[in-house]
Amino acid sequence: MEFLVFLKDHGPELIRGSLTTIELTMLSAALAIIIAVIAGLMRLSTNRLVYGPATVYVEIFRGTSLLVQIYWIFFVLPLFGLTLEKFTAGFIAVGMNLGAYGAELVRGGIQSVPKGQWEAATALSMSPAIRMRRIIFPQALLNMLPPWGNLLIELLKGTALVALISVSDLMFMAKKINSTTYLSAQVFGIALVLYYLMSRGLITPFMRWLERLMARKVGKRL
Repeated sequence: MEFLVFLKDHGPELIRGSLTTIELTMLSAALAIIIAVIAGLMRLSTNRLVYGPATVYVEIFRGTSLLVQIYWIFFVLPLFGLTLEKFTAGFIAVGMNLGAYGAELVRGGIQSVPKGQWEAATALSMSPAIRMRRIIFPQALLNMLPPWGNLLIELLKGTALVALISVSDLMFMAKKINSTTYLSAQVFGIALVLYYLMSRGLITPFMRWLERLMARKVGKRL
């Protein structure tokens, strides 16, 4: 009975926090994917002016803490004249961090396409751009999707850190409720379940659907 009363009193706040977390996840994922594709392709270049900046980005964002990156973007960039709203700073930091990991998935996925596919596309006189778009990247994408599913779940969990710059996500709401009720088991137990439902109920089914779709497009069965 006490638990039902707790849900009635604080459920709406946790739901609002969950919706903010979903919004953060979607924006961060979109940014991470865009960055990952660009940086991953740059990492395949033999031109140092192209390869170098992508490598520096990947090494910095993979080699430093996401929490430190969030603090840098929100607290340090204003010292250089660039001030971002806390929600914007949060999803940019998470997106750029996971984009660095995604760049390596893109690079590895493209390199995993059999050499014969590259040679066949070249034999058909395809330009490098058309070869990548029509032959190589669709096959690479199918290889990339399983690890990308794991990465997006990590991204979802990583959004919890933006609560430390007062973004009103699920974790921020849970900490706020806990500070006034001291019902830690109920608050964080519900938060745990909500994070699980978001990963298992949204990300996992979507990625499996996308895997089946891409498999059909390249003529493979999963």
